[in-house]
Amino acid sequence: MAALLGAGPAVAAPVPVVPAQEQVPPGLEPYYAQELAWTACGAAAQCARLDVPLDHDLPAAGQIELAVTRVPATDGAAEQGALVVNFGGPGGPAAGRVEQWAAGLPPQVRAGYDVVGVDPRGVGASTPVECIDDAAWDARRATTIDRDTPEGLAQARAAAEQFAAACAAATGPLLGEVDTASAARDMDVLRAVLGQAELDYLGYSYGTFLGAVYADLFPERTGRFVLDAAMDPTIDQERWTLDQAAGFERSLRVFVESCLPQDGCPFEGTVEEGLAEIEGLLRQAEAQPLPTLDGRPLTVDDTRSAVILPMYNQTIWWFLVQALKLALDHGDGTGLMVLADLSHGRQPDGTYADNSGEAFRAVTCLDFPADADPAAMAAMDARLQEVSPTLGDWSSHGAVECEPWPYETVREPAPIDAAGAGPILVVGGTGDPATPYAWSQALAAQLEGGHLLTRVGEGHGSYLRGNRCIDETVTAHLLEGVLPAQERIC
Repeated sequence: MAALLGAGPAVAAPVPVVPAQEQVPPGLEPYYAQELAWTACGAAAQCARLDVPLDHDLPAAGQIELAVTRVPATDGAAEQGALVVNFGGPGGPAAGRVEQWAAGLPPQVRAGYDVVGVDPRGVGASTPVECIDDAAWDARRATTIDRDTPEGLAQARAAAEQFAAACAAATGPLLGEVDTASAARDMDVLRAVLGQAELDYLGYSYGTFLGAVYADLFPERTGRFVLDAAMDPTIDQERWTLDQAAGFERSLRVFVESCLPQDGCPFEGTVEEGLAEIEGLLRQAEAQPLPTLDGRPLTVDDTRSAVILPMYNQTIWWFLVQALKLALDHGDGTGLMVLADLSHGRQPDGTYADNSGEAFRAVTCLDFPADADPAAMAAMDARLQEVSPTLGDWSSHGAVECEPWPYETVREPAPIDAAGAGPILVVGGTGDPATPYAWSQALAAQLEGGHLLTRVGEGHGSYLRGNRCIDETVTAHLLEGVLPAQERIC
């Protein structure tokens, strides 16, 4: 992250041109009129800090900063303007990733667009949500709590209270202002400062929710939008957890089925028997964490994280095969710990790459209601074990994390239609476990200008994942505003 903020030679920036007819909310004029001081960073990128109000409804309450990175168009003119991207989360940074990601874009997209990544409020190199240090994160991960027992549930509640209090103490009032609607309003400030009459945007995963909220708030300023691996705005935390649990169970079944014919596969027999071996490993780690080479115990929660992570991308299934073989055949959790660390953003030196875990909790507790009533959580636990016999038992009682949060939920689940925003391309994958295909179908149906593009296959996210049909369709929409005449299946 230091590279984003490091000093470098100044880069001249065009003066933002905000359309004369644009109405700026009272008190926000200085934010919309600011000029970014770009400095060189990375190999070919430029970095800046964007000032935004802490509270858009109370501009006098103070301000925060957002980290912004721009990868200039290769044609030098950026005839398409700026394309703002968000990689998901909530809590995922974009400023530090956008240069590498932009290198994989089709040449015509790189030629026409300045590609811009911004860390949303509270995230990454922007003014951050802060809660605990790296050692405390390690300690949280090393602690096993059986939430199915009254004693374990009480322990989980106490841990959640401590975490919430730490976040409130370290972050201050920003903790109550990291909701998605506020982040969307920040994006409108960025749009104006970049000199764009309309925002062109590509959002993945949670970034689709952020994009949909923006389009609903600012339909007249919504340009070419691509929402890839969509979230359904009508879900709460319970539905989120249930749908994902079913999705990961389905993907894990496909993984085991693909593994069985291979040499070196740690499973034998049927798919059901393979899934039973994974469940047995989870129960083993719950009873006694597995040893690893660096001495950290592999808990059941880290084992679950390690198994889930490769379901996002088939290209690392081979590593999960090797890690499971090491664990099942030798009782060694080292390979699975590598995956768990990757899931949590822990680096080899023991530091965590960013604050995504803290920001995830803060945004989720503000935007997605949860019911922490014991009876409701018990019923939820039973449903989880129905939809996910292998993993569901360790996905329950998550609602306790938001129960002691010092700020109330600011949004109730509801459809988003973004009336007047024009065409919006929604991309969904039939085998996406993290944002199940039904969510993309739902968002496309809710949006007044929604158009659904379907990828048949496994994994999370579709654009730039090797599917030519998807890539050509998305690129055509970004560059020309073209959409298929009929719903397209790739």
